[in-house]
Amino acid sequence: MSINAKKSSCLRIGQAYNQQCSRLHTIDGHNITWSDSLRYLGTYIKAGKTFTCCLLHAKSSFYRAFNAVLGKVASVASEIAVVKLLKFKCLPILYYGLEACPINKAQYNSLNFVLHSSFRKIFRTN
Repeated sequence: MSINAKKSSCLRIGQAYNQQCSRLHTIDGHNITWSDSLRYLGTYIKAGKTFTCCLLHAKSSFYRAFNAVLGKVASVASEIAVVKLLKFKCLPILYYGLEACPINKAQYNSLNFVLHSSFRKIFRTN
């Protein structure tokens, strides 16, 4: 079975994550690139001393879905209906893959801010 080198990349996690790595080649002679982050099953994994995930893409996808929902129903639906739509349509986007990723306090606060800002937008508070 051949490896698609365009869709493959290498990543280091551990004490030597920032050291220069040797070049890897497939059997066909294509180079496999080294990267600082990669996407695996929709979750972005970052290179570092410990296993961590990047939540930037999840947050931007959440905001995109939330603004689409809010743009379509905010003027005609009640706040309770918008919160239910947020719960069933937008939160799964934000929470996808989090059970596989260890979350530190800064990432937890960042996710908390996303939810608080969306509730402020729904209920029109500052």
